[in-house]
Amino acid sequence: MEILTTENFAEKTKEGVVLVDFFADWCGPCKMLAPVLEKLATEYEGKARIVKVNVDNDTALARQFGVVSIPNMFVFKDGQVVDSLLGYNSANTIKALIDKAL
Repeated sequence: MEILTTENFAEKTKEGVVLVDFFADWCGPCKMLAPVLEKLATEYEGKARIVKVNVDNDTALARQFGVVSIPNMFVFKDGQVVDSLLGYNSANTIKALIDKAL
């Protein structure tokens, strides 16, 4: 799964539906969520993209989106945040969020 940075974030989220997962390597719930997101990334290939932002490496992005707890997911549609979800959530909950944006 692609890791976005401050340098490529705007470019990678400007078109289509993109779910951005703000995470950290030390975060237990983030580790639990990772395989769920990997599966969904495959399932939504060609329809929506799922990417990640490491909050330890890109604190400016985390601040920009007001991320204070992780995992924190944002759904972008054509560069704009249209929805968000905080904490560990089931695949079905995440799918509903993505489907709503498609």
